[in-house]
Amino acid sequence: MNMVPKITSPATHDEMANAIRALAMDAVEKANSGHPGMPMGMADVATVLFTRFLKFDPTAPQWPDRDRFVLSAGHGSMLLYSVLYLTGYGLTIEDIKNFRQLGSKTPGHPEYGHTVGVETTTGPLGQGVATSVGMALAERMLAARFGDICDHYTYVMAGDGCLMEGVSQEAIALAGHLKLNKLILFWDDNGITIDGKVELADSVDQVKRFEAAGWAASHIDGHDPEAIAKAIEAAQKSDRPVMIACKTTIGFGAPTKAGTAGVHGAALGAEELAGAKKALGWTAPAFEIPEHIAAAWAEAGHRNVAAREAWDKRHAALPKDVAERYSADLSGNLLPAVADAIEAFKKAASEGGAAQASRSSSQKILDQLAKVQPNLIGGSADLTHSNLTHAAGTVSVTAQDYGGTYIHYGIREFGMAAAMNGLALHGGFIPYGGTFLVFADYARPAIRLAALMGVRAVYVLTHDSIGLGEDGPTHQPVEHLAALRAIPNLLVFRPGDAVETAEVWELALQHRTGPSALALSRQNLPISRKTHTKENLSAKGGYLLRETAKPRDITLIATGSEVGLAMQAADRLAGEGIEAAVVSVPCFELFAQQPADYRATILGTAPRIGIEAAIRQSWDLILRPEDPFVGMHSFGASAPAADLYKHFGITVDAVIADAKSCLGRHA
Repeated sequence: MNMVPKITSPATHDEMANAIRALAMDAVEKANSGHPGMPMGMADVATVLFTRFLKFDPTAPQWPDRDRFVLSAGHGSMLLYSVLYLTGYGLTIEDIKNFRQLGSKTPGHPEYGHTVGVETTTGPLGQGVATSVGMALAERMLAARFGDICDHYTYVMAGDGCLMEGVSQEAIALAGHLKLNKLILFWDDNGITIDGKVELADSVDQVKRFEAAGWAASHIDGHDPEAIAKAIEAAQKSDRPVMIACKTTIGFGAPTKAGTAGVHGAALGAEELAGAKKALGWTAPAFEIPEHIAAAWAEAGHRNVAAREAWDKRHAALPKDVAERYSADLSGNLLPAVADAIEAFKKAASEGGAAQASRSSSQKILDQLAKVQPNLIGGSADLTHSNLTHAAGTVSVTAQDYGGTYIHYGIREFGMAAAMNGLALHGGFIPYGGTFLVFADYARPAIRLAALMGVRAVYVLTHDSIGLGEDGPTHQPVEHLAALRAIPNLLVFRPGDAVETAEVWELALQHRTGPSALALSRQNLPISRKTHTKENLSAKGGYLLRETAKPRDITLIATGSEVGLAMQAADRLAGEGIEAAVVSVPCFELFAQQPADYRATILGTAPRIGIEAAIRQSWDLILRPEDPFVGMHSFGASAPAADLYKHFGITVDAVIADAKSCLGRHA
């Protein structure tokens, strides 16, 4: 339990809580934009948590054993900004005054990496809850490996919107199943959403819902500091995750708007603001905190310095081998053996590897990576034996043993991706998780947040085209590559053979400033790279796989399973005297980052044909308007893969016909 010294400065709880309320009201009023109601309603809970329980040290904001605080109800960002300012995280009163202004450290919703003390980007409701599950799981897993050097809580503050969003059910079910007893959730039970009373749209008994998912849950008065403290003390002793339903009044103190939707998402207005401050007994001018209250909050910000220093000593006293492993895991760096494993796999594949599905190549690579990168944590949304994400020798993570390296997320793609964000944000692990490419739709909001935050997570997305066959159009992704490529800061890889699969795995693991998606085939792919090279050719996104002996007549450009098709077409065209180069583009995003002269050299000036078993959208980077595209123009169908490729015209014959048409020759 995180027992800490009580605050000794002469400020009452109410005064300290009202400091949060005053700053929130003033900042929203000045910006004429924001959500004052939630910070005003949950100020008492935040005050008790940050002054009496939360383990943190603003002088060492990245202290690995700090408690994590996640504001899932991110619209209430001024609650978090107020506390970060008051406890000394480096925010200034000017930052508070610049709330929601361009370039400020206090954007409309908390953004990871933008403001010190913000553990994750929140705003899309429910994702904070799901991300916190990954953080809490990371704590338990690190503790299983390294003992009490990792011993902290994850606290999350959520509202009605968070609990209505479907991802919350995925998250709380997983947390309950895994018995993440160091996860504590505060529900802002204020009965109000933007539209009005919650009862307009929802009548779920949330306490019973959490209990059914394996949590301990209870009701308290969210404005009673002692009730809040007792609930947290009890939660810290639980053998299960805990939900504390805090009955609050949204906009607490506002004379006419408190308890109404009118205080949810708009400034109070001068008259209501003045009335609220009068009701709260707050007489200080706007953006000013009385000295004794500021001193009490500053003391709260420094009350864990001794605990952090004691942790530093325990860390320094770890056995050398344990300390080295712990530091290596937390650093997130790849161990040198990773490059060796990739190199060995590439060499074997290029010098005699058999045709195989890229999902199978991926599993064989994972078998090797799992041996040399201990903090590589896998998982799948119930498709382990289809995604082939379970590396040889890995052990499942369970509520009885957190020491494993494989997570069974269940049929919860969104929850999985959000939990992966939490694992990555917490530190200590490199997460990857699998599902079918078509189900990236379910995970997309969390993939987008990973890209926005710039965290490393790897999505293994198999069955990447109509090549999956008989499952039909519901399972055949045609627009999904384009949809994922539309997300900024996401690397989308579609390797064309086993060699490229090894290379893109290496690139995904090296990419520390954003997530990566690996689109992998179900059907076998021939080895196109038959000459071994130590250079990672995929690192440039696109490269010349087959050059011509004479000046090019045509350039065939393909990804994934269609690279082999392009190579076959080039062979046949050569037999007819047509010089066809083949360009493989396993990653459009990396190709776009290359200098213009490199891209021009690779693509050439001859007519181009794009080949991909997906829609043309996103190919404008590579193709000109007049260049033909051999791919999908509709949804798929249910049939064997070979029949589908023929039916939809993704064939060697179709490529040859387009090539001859471009050159003005008869097919």
